[in-house]
Order: sequence, then structure tokens, then C-alpha cells
Amino acid sequence: MSEAVPETPGPEDLKIITLARAARARVESAAGAAVRDETGRTYAAAAVALPSLQLSALHLAVAMAASSGAGALEAAAVVSDGQSPDPSDLAAVRELGPDAVIFHAAPDGTVLQVLRP
Repeated sequence: MSEAVPETPGPEDLKIITLARAARARVESAAGAAVRDETGRTYAAAAVALPSLQLSALHLAVAMAASSGAGALEAAAVVSDGQSPDPSDLAAVRELGPDAVIFHAAPDGTVLQVLRP
């Protein structure tokens, strides 16, 4: 379910939005993402577009959390110029965090959408 007018993100949510913005800007990527696990650890990533490997920022952030032993995700943020996050990105978050809130933000950090299970 999506909320048209998102609630105000809390401090920990703003942190992952900031991390996603920084990951995107650092490598001038089309998208950046960050996730927070059940212990409060965060993982940030930018989209990868190599000839032999293509990964969305959100897929990579979820993979980083999973490979670090995260048992669940509490929240995720994706920053991009695009419309809503790709359904396959949302599915990756939901697999590790079925109850996670997902923030979609513009490059300036403005929250465009809050996606809840």
C-alpha cells in the first residue's frame, strides 16, 4: 500500500535517506539506496551498471544486509529521479523485511512516497 502524503520520517529514517542520497551522489549513479536491519545496522549502495553486472541500488543494499547476516529489515530508502521503485526491488526488500517501510525520495531528499506492506 502506498500513501499519497507521507508521514514525517523519523530520525533513523532520515539517516537511511541521507545515506542513500550520499551513495547515489558519490558515484553519480541514477539511484542510491539504504536499508536498516533489525539491530539498527545500515547498508548503503548505488546502482551498478557494468557490462557484465547490472544491479539496482536497492537490490545491492538488500544483498549487503543479507550477506552480513541481517535477519530482518526494518526500513529501506531509495533515492532516484524515477517514478515508484521497481516491483522487483520491492520484492527483494519484502523477502527480508515483510513489514519494512520503504521510502522513495527525490535526489534532494524530499520524500515522494511511503510504501507499507
